[in-house]
Amino acid sequence: MTQVDPATIWIIIAGLAIGSFALRFTFIGVVGDRPMPPWLLRHLRYTAVAIIPALIAPLVVWPTATDGQPDIPRLAAAAVAVVVGLITKNVLAAIFSGAATLYGLLYLLG
Repeated sequence: MTQVDPATIWIIIAGLAIGSFALRFTFIGVVGDRPMPPWLLRHLRYTAVAIIPALIAPLVVWPTATDGQPDIPRLAAAAVAVVVGLITKNVLAAIFSGAATLYGLLYLLG
C-alpha cells in the first residue's frame, strides 16, 4: 500500500466538509424560510428509499467478511427482507426477518 501525503488527506477532508456544508446550507439557509415547489417535494420523498438500498447493496453483493465473494446467507437474508417488506409493508419486520435469516444461516452453515 502506498503512503498518501498528509496534506492531500487534509485537503480531501476539507473539501468534503465544505461540500457537505454547502449541500445542507442550500436547504436550511437559502430555502429554509420559503415553501419549496411541489415537484421538488415529490422528488425529496424518495431520498430515503434510494439511500437505504445504496448502503445495503454493497454489503450483500461484495461482503467484506467473505473477501468480496457473494455468499448464500447474505443473499438469502436480502431476499427474505425484500419479500417480507413487500408482503407486510413493514420496515421493522423486513429488517428483523433479514437479520434473523442472516444470523440463522451463518450459524447453520458455519
